Amino acid sequence: MLDFGLLLVSGLLLILPGWSSLASPYVFTIASLIPPGISLGIAKDYHLQWKSAFNWFTLVGCLAIAVFAITNPETLKTIAIPLFHGVAGFVIFLEPFFAKDAPKGFWWTGIGSALIGTGAGVLNCWLTIQLLLVKQAFATI
Repeated sequence: MLDFGLLLVSGLLLILPGWSSLASPYVFTIASLIPPGISLGIAKDYHLQWKSAFNWFTLVGCLAIAVFAITNPETLKTIAIPLFHGVAGFVIFLEPFFAKDAPKGFWWTGIGSALIGTGAGVLNCWLTIQLLLVKQAFATI
């Protein structure tokens, strides 16, 4: 339920002010907290043996993402976000294929996660290319 709320708030923050809101550390933080929450739910449902350790990992990750995104220490932010967000993404992607006693179509969660990850990679490449083109345009002026 918390993840749905985060997704709703994140979507509204993108729709109402527009794409410029992506530069806000608050939108970034809210959007970065969605995968750890989803992966925590999957871990609690299908891997009880590592539920406690993953609870702590997710708590530390969510706090690190929130604090580093708002206080903006670049080095720590570039470590914390890929680490915790990436591990959560891999849990969401891989766990549906290995979960025992999962519902019949649960593997579609892994497929959806792969599609979302691919979309995020394409978006990152597009933003990087635009940034490089802007830098190149300023360099020629």
